Amino acid sequence: MGCRRTDCFSRPLSNLFEKLGSTVGSCPLFFFVIPIVVSAVLGGGFFFLKDREDNDLEMQFTPKKGPSKATRAFVRENFPYNKSMFSEDRLYEKGNFASLIAVSKNSDNVLESPALDEILRLNEKIINITVENGRLGFNDLCAKANGRCVSNVILEILLDDETSITYPEHQHGSSLVFLGSALGGVVTDANSTVTSSQAVKLLYYLDNDEDLEEASKLWLRGFKALLSDEMDRKQIDVSYYTSKSKQEEIDSHTTDGFPLFIITYACAITFSVISCLRSDNVRNKMCVAVFGVVTSGLAVVSSFGLLLYIGVPFVITVANSPFLILGIGLNNMFILVSDFQHTHVNDPVPKRMAHTYKEAVMSITITALTDVLKFFIGVMSDFPSVQSFCLYTATSIAFCYVYTITFLGAFMALNGRREEGNRHWLTCMKVPSVKTSTQTVMYKLCCVGGQYDQSTGAEKKQRASNFFMEYYGPFLTKPWVKVMVMFIYFLYLASSIFGCFHIQQGIELYDLAADNSHVTKFIRKDRQHFSDYGLSVMVIVKNEFPYWDETKRCQLQACLEDFKEPQFVDRDIFTSWLDSYLSYGKDKHLNLNDKEVFLSNLPQLFDLSPFFMQDVTLTGDVIHASRFFIQTIGIANASKEIEMLKGLNAIAGKCSVASLSVYNHEFIYFDQYNVVVSSTIKNVSVITAVMLVVSLLLIPNPICSLWVTCSIGSVTIGVTGFMALWDISLDSISMIIFTVCIGFTVDFSAHMAYAFVSSKKPRPDDKAVDALSSLGYPILQGTLSTILGVSVLASSEFNTFRTFFQIFFLVVFIGMVHGLVFIPVVLTTCTCSSEEEEEEYNEKEIKSSKL
Repeated sequence: MGCRRTDCFSRPLSNLFEKLGSTVGSCPLFFFVIPIVVSAVLGGGFFFLKDREDNDLEMQFTPKKGPSKATRAFVRENFPYNKSMFSEDRLYEKGNFASLIAVSKNSDNVLESPALDEILRLNEKIINITVENGRLGFNDLCAKANGRCVSNVILEILLDDETSITYPEHQHGSSLVFLGSALGGVVTDANSTVTSSQAVKLLYYLDNDEDLEEASKLWLRGFKALLSDEMDRKQIDVSYYTSKSKQEEIDSHTTDGFPLFIITYACAITFSVISCLRSDNVRNKMCVAVFGVVTSGLAVVSSFGLLLYIGVPFVITVANSPFLILGIGLNNMFILVSDFQHTHVNDPVPKRMAHTYKEAVMSITITALTDVLKFFIGVMSDFPSVQSFCLYTATSIAFCYVYTITFLGAFMALNGRREEGNRHWLTCMKVPSVKTSTQTVMYKLCCVGGQYDQSTGAEKKQRASNFFMEYYGPFLTKPWVKVMVMFIYFLYLASSIFGCFHIQQGIELYDLAADNSHVTKFIRKDRQHFSDYGLSVMVIVKNEFPYWDETKRCQLQACLEDFKEPQFVDRDIFTSWLDSYLSYGKDKHLNLNDKEVFLSNLPQLFDLSPFFMQDVTLTGDVIHASRFFIQTIGIANASKEIEMLKGLNAIAGKCSVASLSVYNHEFIYFDQYNVVVSSTIKNVSVITAVMLVVSLLLIPNPICSLWVTCSIGSVTIGVTGFMALWDISLDSISMIIFTVCIGFTVDFSAHMAYAFVSSKKPRPDDKAVDALSSLGYPILQGTLSTILGVSVLASSEFNTFRTFFQIFFLVVFIGMVHGLVFIPVVLTTCTCSSEEEEEEYNEKEIKSSKL
């Protein structure tokens, strides 16, 4: 006969679950105890938590194969540091430093007394910080150029009482110094002379010598201690930061999500217990609700412990995983309880469990299999933090699934035995099932139970379930309501698409720190006062080039001139060893178009300008590489950083005469912008493909499988659009959360579609009402419990957790609307009645009525 519909795979699997349910119902203690023992053993892995923590910013939150990492390797090889000639612009890594931003409290000009006097006193205290019992101070540890500490030149200018300071460049002695990174909120007159400045930034660079590494760390700690304890500043508001601050901030807060996790579980237990509360003292499911939450907890303990045992890194993003597992576990529990309530109460417990597993576990398997496959595929992500998150989450979902059908199922069977004996849910004492006139009101309320629906043999339905069956379902299937729902859907889709075109990209790294941390305060002040002038960017010529060939040199200079054209580059601030050399050759009447003359006179340029020696890689008579510097401006936020990086890379790619690339050590973090959108699209595509395959295999109706898959795209568009409207940027952090949540939201649609297909009713409208009657309330329970659980994250001081709440809320809410509104309407509209099924159903009804 072949297969009816597409149930060749789903039917035998459903029969297998039926046998498993019967086994669990027959031997519940075995299935109850084993997960507890396994969790206890695997939970020992938490002893290794501190050893497994790995929140290295660069390693975890940047693409493994980012192009800037390759460029950095080239810079490191061809332009090594000259420790005796320190240059901030020439750093290929962030360096070792401390910094502060001072803003005047009482005036708009921090360069005037008494604010300036307070800055000078503070600078003196910083310079006098000593370590190793006073043996080493800043002058011993500082980065040096020409034998002197690289100082804050703005303070030298102010101490020299130079009355007119030009901005952004100022002639100090024989040198032209750049003040764009030292003064912020500057007001100048027509001659570019500074009239006032709102803020001053001071930098204290330390030597990177390995022998001084420990002493440098101690000095930076002393700097932090001084700045955090210095509370008597009346004239200036000071924000401080060190090269270790971001990493230290993240490392110190890796496990801060656990208290929130405990609060979340408490909220989830409370809501679950209330939603499973019954007035019947025998049919009460409060204990099942508690153990449903415990099931998720055991899954997290087992999975995390196992991965910590085997050495998988624990990244701060992994702390979001338990909240997701809680939502999945609660949904599974509500669905199991709902199906158990539809079984005949007078049947033996093994039979009731067999029926429950046949229907519910099949539905749970569809979503669990999809999620596990999706997250294991996510292990191939470009971001190590995403890899760790996906591995922890996939393993947790697998354990949650196994524990749901073993531990939770076993407890439901034990609870079923209690109900079978008509025992009280709390005292386990036998109670009467019938209320009599001789019983007191209190006795009737607290000590009577065991009623059931005599017509169906199942437990009496709750009012919420009756609402979906008697009111909501019939209302939703009315033709005019369907038209209205489709109109609302297209309105939702239009607003979502509009939002998609306005979503912002980019991450502010202080989003990884607490709101009240010194890191957040410093970076916000830096954005506020020092965004006029941004990064100094290297423009690197990566190939051998005949700089003495006038024709090719002019072509190269034309390429370099292109870098001055964008609005985010200051065309007047440009550092070029080649331009300086050509000017030098012109003054000395040298023919620099001759190779021998060009190469033989280079040492004289380096004697006059020693820093240029670091910009040319010369071996014999070949210049292998060289670099130039441009100054960016107006980089006020992450979106501008994206625009700047894309623009500079595009200009570099247009040069045909030489292989050019651009670099600044911050570009390592900007690389994520190139892959975050493509990675998100790839992840959603994988989810969609996996869901389609799993649906076709396990949902015995290809049309329903297709609509479930389409719902992923619909929810994805909706969440993306409303992310933009809620001012959530798309970055590596939100990408993780977004991908996770999209995988979770399909649960609602899949459960509803499977219930629709499994319904024995012949007409599509009746199938929809039947499915809503069975799963409407469990889906609503799952949604409310999940949102309530993660709502504690909204008050977190960490943007990572708040973003998780925002996206998770959007996903769960939009997913619920799809599951309870859009999917039923679409399925009833696109599914035709089967005359064969209708006749078969009518025959069964006639036989049933005769009996």
